[in-house]
Amino acid sequence: MTDRLPAPVRRITDAFRSFTPGQKAVTIAAVLALIIGGYFFATWASKPSYAILFNNLSTKDASAIVDSLQKSGAKYELANDGQTVLVPQDKVNDLRLSLSGEGLPGDDGTGYALLDQQGITTSDFMQHTNYQRALEGELSNTIKSIDGVEAATVHLVIPQKDVFADDQDKPTASVLVASSTTKPLSGQQVQSIVHLVASSVEGLDPTQITVAGADGKILSTGGGAAVGTGSDGGNESQTVQFQNRMNTSLQTMLDSVVGPGHAVVTTTADLDFDQTQTTSRTYNANPSVPALSESNSREAYNSDQGCAGGVLGPDNVAGPGCNNAGSGSSGPGQYENTQNARQNAVNQMDEIRKNAPGGIRKLSVAVLLDSTVAGSVNPAQVQQLVSAAAGIDATRGDTIAVSSMPFDQSAAQAAQKALTEQTTAAKDAKQESLYKTAGLAALVLVLLFLAWRTSRKGKRRKSLTPAERKHLEDMQAALEAQRLNELNQAIPAQMLEAGVDDSNVQAREERQREIEQMVKDQPDEMAVLLRGWLAADSTH
Repeated sequence: MTDRLPAPVRRITDAFRSFTPGQKAVTIAAVLALIIGGYFFATWASKPSYAILFNNLSTKDASAIVDSLQKSGAKYELANDGQTVLVPQDKVNDLRLSLSGEGLPGDDGTGYALLDQQGITTSDFMQHTNYQRALEGELSNTIKSIDGVEAATVHLVIPQKDVFADDQDKPTASVLVASSTTKPLSGQQVQSIVHLVASSVEGLDPTQITVAGADGKILSTGGGAAVGTGSDGGNESQTVQFQNRMNTSLQTMLDSVVGPGHAVVTTTADLDFDQTQTTSRTYNANPSVPALSESNSREAYNSDQGCAGGVLGPDNVAGPGCNNAGSGSSGPGQYENTQNARQNAVNQMDEIRKNAPGGIRKLSVAVLLDSTVAGSVNPAQVQQLVSAAAGIDATRGDTIAVSSMPFDQSAAQAAQKALTEQTTAAKDAKQESLYKTAGLAALVLVLLFLAWRTSRKGKRRKSLTPAERKHLEDMQAALEAQRLNELNQAIPAQMLEAGVDDSNVQAREERQREIEQMVKDQPDEMAVLLRGWLAADSTH
């Protein structure tokens, strides 16, 4: 049956038959593992790479899209609680065009599509409400496109304009965003949302916008400042970050001077977050510059007549320049008026200065040195170095204090001990792992050696050619037949002559057993011997 198989297959089957039961079990297990691994690899390799078809879908749109994909037989997957539809990456564009032709996902009821549903009988109130809802929908869709935003809801309060009202209420807005758990929104992204909404609504001030997260935390207050959203957060977070940077810088310097663990520095800062604006105007005239315009006028009167008659002055005395009324004579009269007007070029300088928030009102630094090393350094020099590094300004009211006292080293010693024990345990575990690996490797080598030795014996047994194997089998059959024939002849003779010696029979049986044992133990030598016999038979 096996002679009809191809030569490679026949060799494989012959090799498998020569294996021991243990080798056969290992071979079968390896083949099964290879088949199973190949199946899973083929399944993984044949699985297409999925990409997002649509995201942040409503339940209605997601259901309609899934029904359309099922009817077309396209593969799809759902994620994000059914709000995201994934399809094979090479089918994204085709499916989007196909679903767009079917009007999916529907935009009815969102964005400016609401304005398409208005009729001619719509009231002013409904028009205003629909416009506000449309603006909210458009802003929500725009905010969703920001990286890290999974969902967004915008609520606007836009007062209606009244021509008969003197004061108009200001519009306000609130934004609720759901960000990814692995990628929270940064402060810059929150501020971009605030200014995006403020720029989209007429008359909306950024300070009238509040942004909150889906977890209920305030991301941006109505004052326009971000809260707890990264490195550019609110006032408290900025103060803490400034103090931490200052502490790290000063601690690094002190560790270089007195050594690690022998100094502690603490900084307390009072930052000014008020934004101020100062406007000043300065005038400066330069005498060397010619005047823009100049005018002079002079008026003079000269008369030789006396005073005209009239009412006398107090006490019946004539006015100045006039003689007494009874004199009958008159003297000369004079009048002169001079006016000079000059318009100079004056330099006018208007200066507007805005002080950015974040300035330092007051800074306090405390340095504590370990008394064991305080004697090796000069506290005054340490105070001078820290003052220069921290930028202490006495006119601003800054303070610095340097003290020394013994440090409690119990925690550090316990930590060092725990670290040493952990290092020792890790080293022991590593050595144990190496020993286990070496033992396993030795066991594998022993098993491989035994398998190789068994396989080599099998190969030695298979080293006989078919003709040699047939000749050996014929010899064994002839020896067996001769033994049976002699045994059959010896039984009657023993019955007739009980005293006959059977030493010859035992000797032949002993030689037969020796030959069989030699064939089993030394197949190569017996093969050479058989080849010699065959060569001798062919020459006769």
